[in-house]
Amino acid sequence: MEHILSILIFFPAFAAVMGFMVHKDAIRTYGITVTTIEFLLSCFLWVSFDSNYAGMQFSEFIPVISQYGIAYNLGVDGISLFLIIMTTFMTMISIIGLTEKRELKNLILTVLFLEMTMVGVFVALDAIVFYVFWELSLVPMLYIIGAWGGKLRIYASIKFFLYTFTGSLVMLVGMLYLGYVYFQTTGNWSFSIIDWNMMMLPIDMQMWLFVAFFLGFAIKVPMVPFHTWLPYAHGQAPTIGSVILAAVLLKMGTYGFIRFSLPLFPDASVAMMIPMAILAIIAIVYTALVAYAQEDIKQVIAYSSVSHMGVIILGIFALNVEGIGGSLFLMISHGIVSGGLFMLVGVIYDRRHTKMMSEFGGLARVMPMYATVFGIMLMASVGLPLTIGFVGEFLSLLGFFAVSPILTGIAGTTIILGAAYMLVLYKKTFFGPITNPINEKLQDIKGREIAALVPLVMLVVYLGVYPKPILEPVDKSVKQLVQVMYLKSVTPEAKAKIATVNTIGETK
Repeated sequence: MEHILSILIFFPAFAAVMGFMVHKDAIRTYGITVTTIEFLLSCFLWVSFDSNYAGMQFSEFIPVISQYGIAYNLGVDGISLFLIIMTTFMTMISIIGLTEKRELKNLILTVLFLEMTMVGVFVALDAIVFYVFWELSLVPMLYIIGAWGGKLRIYASIKFFLYTFTGSLVMLVGMLYLGYVYFQTTGNWSFSIIDWNMMMLPIDMQMWLFVAFFLGFAIKVPMVPFHTWLPYAHGQAPTIGSVILAAVLLKMGTYGFIRFSLPLFPDASVAMMIPMAILAIIAIVYTALVAYAQEDIKQVIAYSSVSHMGVIILGIFALNVEGIGGSLFLMISHGIVSGGLFMLVGVIYDRRHTKMMSEFGGLARVMPMYATVFGIMLMASVGLPLTIGFVGEFLSLLGFFAVSPILTGIAGTTIILGAAYMLVLYKKTFFGPITNPINEKLQDIKGREIAALVPLVMLVVYLGVYPKPILEPVDKSVKQLVQVMYLKSVTPEAKAKIATVNTIGETK
């Protein structure tokens, strides 16, 4: 277990390098085998994880540039544990259900390199190491969209890269400045997030640094008005690209807010609580209305994704245990549900090479299994009770209710609006007469498609009924995070606000 995190990071990359020697006819089996081993390793991490301990576990520390305090520093707590497991699980599922046939070998090896960067982001405890993995993740996704995407793939991939890279550069400036502030304070350089958590920064400095990190994280989420790259990226990306983008890459932004912004800038987080909530609510309502107006099935799910990410931001900036814990659970549920929905769109696109609702109708009679699975994932997306989508949304909204019942009520319209555009999509696609004769001969899901989709359906139901396996380990680390925020607050107003929205005894 001493180097389990390093193995999780570099095993997919090593396997990708070895994969160049694998014959192209065996590459799918090779990819499934590698990602399955990686998923089992992450499960072993979960089994070995001590849920009663809130701090970092499985830590690794190797000095890299000692004079500037840069080190290969890794660790996992309840906040990052399940994001790692979701990353390995969704990567495995996406390769099992892969429908792309063109240059399959290059695509699978690219996904393995991408998996390395995503896991690295969630385990890095050194800001520079975090930034390296953060930026490296852009390259495989740029290649996936640009090489295997649709007609506008070059435009979509360049827009994706420029947006996220620009925001990341501003974030890097903030990281370098924080390292300098630590040097000025202690006489030693350090880019360790754990060391930074010990600093108490003046409120003015917190505000500027909050904005610097905000740009990097908000573009990745994406938050309105930085969301315009996402519909193009989803619309042009191949199915596996959309699955991984929605399931994992977007969560890197919300994870960044929790790992960096809240504990490092608690006073700024309190000051920005309502502005962040307003931006989140705009995203929730506006993108839901845009989703309702779409005729392309994939675009409906893409805009729906932005809307649900708004609920996650709302939960994070509730700044209490319920909200932050609920947002983490919603990250997991959104990854499973949105990834599953994009995979389902890929299934029908592989058969018809179109994603327009007007091209379908009556599919429930031709493809009953497909319609059933789509219906279950759709209900999870709109937050139906006893599905995985309900738990995270309920806790996120419950957490923010302690801050503002009015804003929470407006945000709650996400459930109504989500049901409206999703049910319209389902009605147009699966019910009514079969107007296009081509649809009468469509083949229902089978084989690899069933193997990829059934585990997602099982998780949607199981974790919707019994969310404790995730919520319990998350709870300990979130409580510690809130306590750090309370203790590090430099203004009485921030301390009072954090104490008000939490149980005061636990916070202190």
